[in-house]
Amino acid sequence: MDSFLPHGFIFILITHFNKKELPQLCEGEPRFHGLKPPQYCVQMNNINQNKARLNLIVLMCFFYVTDESKPKPKSFAPAMTVPKIPEGDKVDFDDINRKRHEKDLSELQALIEAHFVQRKKDEEELIALVNRIEKRRAERAEQQRIRAEQEKERQARLAEEKERRELEEARKKLDEDAKKKKALTNMTQQYCGVQQRVNGKRGAKKQTEREKKKKILAERKKPLNIDHLAEDKVKEKANELWQWLMTLEAEKFDLSERLKRQKYDINLLQVRVQDHQR
Repeated sequence: MDSFLPHGFIFILITHFNKKELPQLCEGEPRFHGLKPPQYCVQMNNINQNKARLNLIVLMCFFYVTDESKPKPKSFAPAMTVPKIPEGDKVDFDDINRKRHEKDLSELQALIEAHFVQRKKDEEELIALVNRIEKRRAERAEQQRIRAEQEKERQARLAEEKERRELEEARKKLDEDAKKKKALTNMTQQYCGVQQRVNGKRGAKKQTEREKKKKILAERKKPLNIDHLAEDKVKEKANELWQWLMTLEAEKFDLSERLKRQKYDINLLQVRVQDHQR
């Protein structure tokens, strides 16, 4: 009986069994213990108590029997509902198969549509991300350009301020040098006047040298006319005066060093003369 009846589902083919033989048939199966004959789910038609045997129709019965002697394995699949077969009607398996295919196709179509919707959404998000990146890149380039222009303007202002300070310092220095030269000239003239009054008239040679000196000083001391000059010309004039001032300072330094050397030579010669006289 165990080999004939599979586990889980029992297919019983009952034909020409009487009411007493039916319990005896299932008595050897431990899965039916405790069940009464009406609970065997065997549908009987036209039961006649006067007949010894019963003509039964061929029935297909599905029983799900739980075997308590063995542990029931855990099922990870969702529970499936067995469709009910209507009684007395003809089952159209083609229609069921067609409906199942239609359901599968509808689910597949829904999955495809959901996939394309998600794909379109992802593409839109990607396009929006690319646009944001390009916008940020353009904003960053614009900020860098503005910063570069500001830095260029700042450097230009610093250079202009530096040039203005240099010109101002050169002008002040020229004014101071002019004042010093004027004071030196006045002192020279006063000294010459005092010397002339004390010593009287000098020789023609000394007068000639004095006149030559005055002439040289007059040639060197030229009036500074810069009122009508433009800014560029004023800058050139300032540079020219600066170079001339540097030349005068160099000549003055050379003359002072030469004077020191001559004084040293004179003192050395005087010492030698004194030693020779002794």
